[in-house]
Amino acid sequence: MELIIRNTTNQPIYEQIFDQIKAQILAGTLHPGDALPSIRALAKDLKISVITTKRAYDELEAAGLINTVAGKGCFVAEKNLELVREQQRLELEGHLRAALHLAESCGLTAQELASLLQTLAQEE
Repeated sequence: MELIIRNTTNQPIYEQIFDQIKAQILAGTLHPGDALPSIRALAKDLKISVITTKRAYDELEAAGLINTVAGKGCFVAEKNLELVREQQRLELEGHLRAALHLAESCGLTAQELASLLQTLAQEE
């Protein structure tokens, strides 16, 4: 599992870890049942605090993406397809909001943006 921590961003390190592991789970790079590195091992590899790594894992568990088994470690949870779809839908909404704001700043209307999206979809 490869994680890249950027100190040049305003995003907290635990969120960077959360986002990257979540993305790998949703993309299928990490499969249900796969073991994650221990909290201490990941902290050592990334040269960060154990507390930071623990918070990222706690957030992943709260989101239903991983399970912690006492004495054994953390594992990728079985995928709940509805949960995965909802998470992806929320992420998509965020991207579309950003696109809408950018379009507005460029002087495009929502209808023009929709037309552009339709054109792009046809090209794919």
